[in-house]
Amino acid sequence: MALLLGSIQQASFQDAWLTIGTYDGVHIGHQEIISGLAAGARAEGVPAVVLTFHPHPAAVVRQQGGPHLLSMPDERADYLSQAGADVVITQPFDQQVAGTGAEDFLSILRKNLGFRHLWVGYDFALGHKRDGDLHRLQELGQKLDYQLKVIPAVHLNGQIVSSSRIRGMLREGLVAQAAQALGRWYKIQGEVTRGDGRGRTLGFPTANLTVPAEKFIPQSGVYACVARWNGCEHPAAVNIGLRPTFDDSFAVTQIEAHILDFAGDLYGQQLSLFFIGRLRDEKGFPSIHALIAQIQQDIAQTRSLVGMHIPAGQAEQNS
Repeated sequence: MALLLGSIQQASFQDAWLTIGTYDGVHIGHQEIISGLAAGARAEGVPAVVLTFHPHPAAVVRQQGGPHLLSMPDERADYLSQAGADVVITQPFDQQVAGTGAEDFLSILRKNLGFRHLWVGYDFALGHKRDGDLHRLQELGQKLDYQLKVIPAVHLNGQIVSSSRIRGMLREGLVAQAAQALGRWYKIQGEVTRGDGRGRTLGFPTANLTVPAEKFIPQSGVYACVARWNGCEHPAAVNIGLRPTFDDSFAVTQIEAHILDFAGDLYGQQLSLFFIGRLRDEKGFPSIHALIAQIQQDIAQTRSLVGMHIPAGQAEQNS
């Protein structure tokens, strides 16, 4: 497990290999950077350090809502650690950081981290108004005594892998394609809260999930998932949406998971959902009987799809 630090000021290293970026989702392109960085650092016996930021820099620079996140800070730190990082620094991003020029910012990093190797992605830039583009970073390397390595884009099915493209996949409900780009099943995690109990009256009790407002939620619809809590794993048929059959007029999207082969109280617990495949659109039904028949089909499909992709107890390896 990587050492987790909450700011640059908490770090004190004599030497390190460093990469900087938002790294939202830690997709397969990000993983290639981290694994290469880690290999080089370990060959020299020094730490591989990842500097990332929260909130998303775009939310601060544009002074409006930034993109919803594929990974919350704790998730991201865990994924970066799995990819090979020895140290993960999650630097608070505010107007002061946003207004710092590239040379000043890197000078601070040289003082606190002592890095002599800097690895960045092909489209990276940092500093006030992105004044630290790749050309400028190369120039600063000579002045501040570090070597810059630029990692080219990673392609999947002929397209560049990026966090924004993965958000686009999830926005269309393409969770299987998103899993390919992420290198793992997409996950949302939150607290199980009380709903109106309507699923229980139908014979299909659901765990209602409340997730952070910043987290990216896939398109409305019904999904085959794996649910995990406290070391337990079960297939789950998950509905995301507004429940049109009941005309509930909810102001926000509901996430309801019917966990197969489980009967118990999960209220107040943290529950993770791993998205394996999309079953159908959310839609209204002419009667409760029609809805029940469809839910039964959803359950059968979920059981088949989850069993096909993840043998019992193996979701953790894809998390």
